[in-house]
Amino acid sequence: MNSLFSTEHLVRPELRKGPLPGARTAYSIFLRIALPSMAEMILVSLVGMVDTIMVASLGTVAISAVGLTGQPRMIALCVFFGLNAGLTAVVARRKGEGRQKDAGRTLRVMLLIILALSVLLSFLCWRFSDSMMRLSGAKEDTLRPASTYFRIIMLALPLNALTMAISAALRGIGKTKITMYINGTSNVVNVIFNYFLIGGRCGFPELGISGAAIASVIGIFVGFLIAVFALIGKSSYFSMRFTGADFRFPREILKPVMMVSSNALLEQLCLRVGFLAFSRLVADLGTEAYAAHQICIQCLNLTFNMADGLGAAGTSLVGQKLGEGRPDLSILYGKVSQRISLFFALITAVAMALLRKQIVAIFSTDPLVVPLAETVMLLVAAFQPFQMSAVTVTGCLRGSGDTKFVAKVMMLCVTVVRPGLCALAIYVFNLGLYGAWLAMLGDIILRLVLVYLRFSSGKWALIKL
Repeated sequence: MNSLFSTEHLVRPELRKGPLPGARTAYSIFLRIALPSMAEMILVSLVGMVDTIMVASLGTVAISAVGLTGQPRMIALCVFFGLNAGLTAVVARRKGEGRQKDAGRTLRVMLLIILALSVLLSFLCWRFSDSMMRLSGAKEDTLRPASTYFRIIMLALPLNALTMAISAALRGIGKTKITMYINGTSNVVNVIFNYFLIGGRCGFPELGISGAAIASVIGIFVGFLIAVFALIGKSSYFSMRFTGADFRFPREILKPVMMVSSNALLEQLCLRVGFLAFSRLVADLGTEAYAAHQICIQCLNLTFNMADGLGAAGTSLVGQKLGEGRPDLSILYGKVSQRISLFFALITAVAMALLRKQIVAIFSTDPLVVPLAETVMLLVAAFQPFQMSAVTVTGCLRGSGDTKFVAKVMMLCVTVVRPGLCALAIYVFNLGLYGAWLAMLGDIILRLVLVYLRFSSGKWALIKL
């Protein structure tokens, strides 16, 4: 058992730049960053599931309508996911180099850029909401509720984007407990106001789907306030003071962030285009099939976010250790993250397979939806080792700044392979929803093989920021 978890052979002798921590120390350091991030991501997913359950009380059309807003919203947010990938990588590298002032300047410049972009995108999404919902696959029964939900939720885009940026910077320096509090509190507030506003309880009006959207906006606002207080507090690493601050956009600050962010943005665009195309194909299977799909996607998102939490720890530690001039430690923590992700994946897979009937029953009792969802849940279980490992390794590559390779992988796997296989499964082999999920499984297996080979090559350790 000791040899199974040993870290002694994770880094080849010729790559070592100094002493390596023992297994207990290495796992402890990684988990100290990873566990709060995992808890944060799990809570976000659980709240998303609770959100879906609450909306499900309004009927199958409501589940589908809210689900249709997911990909258009993520397309709008992908700009900020890309920028935040660069922000996290650069801040982590600056911390490792001991350049605290430059880390603060980087964050301040990025907040200004993100604020301007988010206001513009918020207006565009509000203005063209109907067109975006039709593109997403909305039919006559779902167009109006989907568009209403989307308009309301996108009004809070600037606050959401700024909170994400602050959280990304905090993850870069390993302060995952603070981001856990930010997103955790935001999502708990969201659930509380869901209870009040969807069904009209405790004196609040009954607003249905609009109430769910307003509850999300209130939660986002609360999260933003906590993030701002964390940023300007006396104990903040960034020491953010806007009075008398330098608001110029110097090349030496922007260049490394944009080098990482441009590729990360391309990655996100490829992801969202692929996801939208895939979602559109599934939506054509009908409202009941799409509702079953949404139930299973909620469960898949839960485990994806668990992996994302582990990936965030990998991003932080890989970036910091490269900044310290210790690529051998980056390799060590990258491999530790892979071991831990596989451990969690196997536990999760067994739990989902055994409890699939009980999980689906929480969301729906529709006789047309339940059998579909229960069967697809077996595929969700099969996803776990591949998905969690792929997401974790990808996080480590992002921490090194190797976002160009990641973007190429996403372009191939998510934009081409996933919708291509899905179209074949649905229209050629007539496999319906099951075929769509088999296409997703093929995509994630290919993705894992490619990012694992890249990490093993060590080329990412040579990238300068």
